[in-house]
Parts: sequence; C-alpha cells; structure tokens
Amino acid sequence: MPTAASTAASLLDAQGIRVVVETLGRAVRAQLTDPTRLAFVGIRTRGVPLAQRLARAACAPEPPPPIGVLDITLYRDDLTRIAPHPLVRSTEIPFDLTGREVVLVDDVLYTGRTVRAALDSLIDLGRPRLIRLAVLIDRGHRELPIAADFVGLRIDSKPSDLVQVYFDETDGRDGAELMAAGAAGS
Repeated sequence: MPTAASTAASLLDAQGIRVVVETLGRAVRAQLTDPTRLAFVGIRTRGVPLAQRLARAACAPEPPPPIGVLDITLYRDDLTRIAPHPLVRSTEIPFDLTGREVVLVDDVLYTGRTVRAALDSLIDLGRPRLIRLAVLIDRGHRELPIAADFVGLRIDSKPSDLVQVYFDETDGRDGAELMAAGAAGS
C-alpha cells in the first residue's frame, strides 16, 4: 500500500482506457488465424473485465467469442506468503480449451509470475492450439522470460512503485495510476 509520502500519477483516464482497448482489439483481430477457434480468458480480478472488453473490440460487429475467468490462487508460487488462508475463487471456463486460440488477458504485466501461474492453470484444463498474452500495462521488471503479445501501454517504473488499474465493473470507474513511493516511503 502506498505510504503518505507516495505520489500518484495518472497513466490512463476513462477515455484512454477506451482507446487502448480498441487498439488492442484491432491488434488481436489482425493476428487471428481462425476466428471460430478464438477464446478470451481473463485472470481474476481485473483481467476479467478487460477480457470482456477486448473480446467485444476484437470481434465487433460479430458477437464476442467465448470468455473465461481464471483464478490462479492455487498456482501461485508465493501462496504461503500472501495470506494464511488465501481466498480461492472459481475458475469459469465453460468451453473446451483444446484446439483453441486463447488470448490470456491481465491488467498489468510485472514480474511474469502471475502469467506463469495462469499458463500452468490453463494447460491443466486443456491443450489450446496457441496462447497469446494481452495486457493493458507492461511495467517491466520481469523475473521470468515472459513477454506480452499485445500491450496497451509500456511504462517505466521502479520495483517499489505500484500500478493500479480501475474498471467500472470492479471499481466504479475506469483509469490507471502509477503510485510512486516517495523518499520517506522507501
């Protein structure tokens, strides 16, 4: 959590989020090889509304493809450090992943550990033909060799910074902020 000495800088406002989602949707559409096999899977929590929006943007004016929800809690490599009894929510993928072109979606790409956990979880559920990664914000500082195929915004950040994304569906507003820890909070 940011300290009192932290400062927040706006990265994206509501209009910026809309523009980035539309741009990402066009990029996904341009790389489709078989739209009938496409599916989107959002990583809980904020990857889910982003996946829903991207699916609509990528396939408009056609109906969006299947959209799944992935909870990676049990696949995390820091499970014992996040909480004594972490909250495990359901994974909801009501379609067969086998042979699908899956766009895995998350709000922020940082160390790569969340994506690694998501990949493990997806592979346990089926064998997609391919998996592409779409993120709203890539903030760097990778600890694993993971890169996004579709990136809305790349930013420079420090490991001590926090990037917070807000969606209407989860937070009552759209936007993204960079919370930079001040000297007193370091």
